[in-house]
Amino acid sequence: MSHTPHELVDLFPLATQKIHDLKQSDTHFATLADRYHMLNRHIHRIDTGIEAASDDRTEALKKERLSLLDAVSAALDHAPPSAS
Repeated sequence: MSHTPHELVDLFPLATQKIHDLKQSDTHFATLADRYHMLNRHIHRIDTGIEAASDDRTEALKKERLSLLDAVSAALDHAPPSAS
């Protein structure tokens, strides 16, 4: 399996532990992260030609991914520092 770009731990390398902690303790964050992960994988499959989608559909998915990324980033900014 190839590396999928735009994974949260790649985008926020200094927040890996915080991402893990929030996924365990905050159901809203876990939902955001899971949705981002699923959407990112879907976009990757389109970008690599595994799945077909129109340009408009691809653009809409990428905008949704960006919106989710903004929400994840805001949650990370407002979360307390990781204990680890």
